[in-house]
Amino acid sequence: MKKFTKILALALVVAMIFSFAACGGTKDDKKAVKIGLICLHDENSTYDANFINALKDVQKELGLTDDQVLIKTNIPENDACYTAASELVEAGCTAIFADSFGHETYILQAAKEFTNVQFYHATGTMAHTEKLDNFHNAFASIYEGRYLAGVAAGMKLNEMIASGKITADKAVIGYVGAFPYAEVKSGYTSFYLGARSVCPSATMKVTYTNSWFDIALEREAALKLINDGCVLISQHADSEGAPKACEEKGVPNVAYNVSTISMGPNTAIISSKIYWAPYFKMMYEAAVNGTAVPTDYTGSIKDGMVQLTELNTAVAAEGTQAKLDEVKAQFEAGTLNVFDTSKFTVKGETLTSYMADVDSDDKFTPDTEVVANGVFQESKFRSAPYFDLIIDGITEDTASIK
Repeated sequence: MKKFTKILALALVVAMIFSFAACGGTKDDKKAVKIGLICLHDENSTYDANFINALKDVQKELGLTDDQVLIKTNIPENDACYTAASELVEAGCTAIFADSFGHETYILQAAKEFTNVQFYHATGTMAHTEKLDNFHNAFASIYEGRYLAGVAAGMKLNEMIASGKITADKAVIGYVGAFPYAEVKSGYTSFYLGARSVCPSATMKVTYTNSWFDIALEREAALKLINDGCVLISQHADSEGAPKACEEKGVPNVAYNVSTISMGPNTAIISSKIYWAPYFKMMYEAAVNGTAVPTDYTGSIKDGMVQLTELNTAVAAEGTQAKLDEVKAQFEAGTLNVFDTSKFTVKGETLTSYMADVDSDDKFTPDTEVVANGVFQESKFRSAPYFDLIIDGITEDTASIK
């Protein structure tokens, strides 16, 4: 009788194995995978909304349930981030992503404690030096997207000059920046270089809000720039404050992260953004298949992570789309470098050498030569930007730097 029972049990096990294989062996694994997202703000921030929307796109594409996609919003850059990560681990997440630079220390703490969970972080600088198997940084060559958006801005400036609305010497761009960080400086420099590639007389004024998200301050900064003579506004800050101020004053605007046409139908031209869906999909597939994600990943136009939102043809200059297509093709072919040192000067001099703070420390010590073959090698040595120079043609409002 015992022998018969053992044979029956073995037969049942074999049947279960064949049944599982017939249903597709990874089906249950896919259902078990949970992704967690930690956001500094919520959907009211254009920056955080960009991450949330991308993750929801992946959820829809892959058919994930709401139980598999857990999002924590309004998580500040302090111990609350570690707590949020711990709660996501407890909820069963095996892949957790945090979206703000200041989250990094706390996500790294969680990675060291929960070694069976993969942690991912946007805009961070520490993964390539920490070298943990379960801690990753990611960003994108958004400077290419910003350059393209700058081209659209330059085309608009040319139209304003040709129509007699402004003279060439009045082609002044205003830029609302969050903080005087390399990420912001790299972004506004690439935007300016794009604008100047088609409108050589363009100059730019930058002011800082010292906050990633403050509707009132961003509106105030945009209005100040407009009052100072800026005829087109762009931004690296996370609210609708600047775009709405532009619509109020009838000043063309180029935004970031999401389309602002709905809030500025008469002034919004286009936006650049990092589209995080390809990276979120990579995270999910790595969790399902047990494969590795690069420690420090830089997305690009080619892999779909650098994008432009739709062009507002009611505001954009004639011929803008064709010009954008032309420049984008150059990026895809690898024939255009945003930070070609022959295209800009610093204090009247061509940049031939620069030591950047790539392996970041508390004192921001320069440690890596980043100029080679006539190009500032942005995003080559880590994904997070490290271009922090002020090139000629751009002036900062020093009173706004804190």
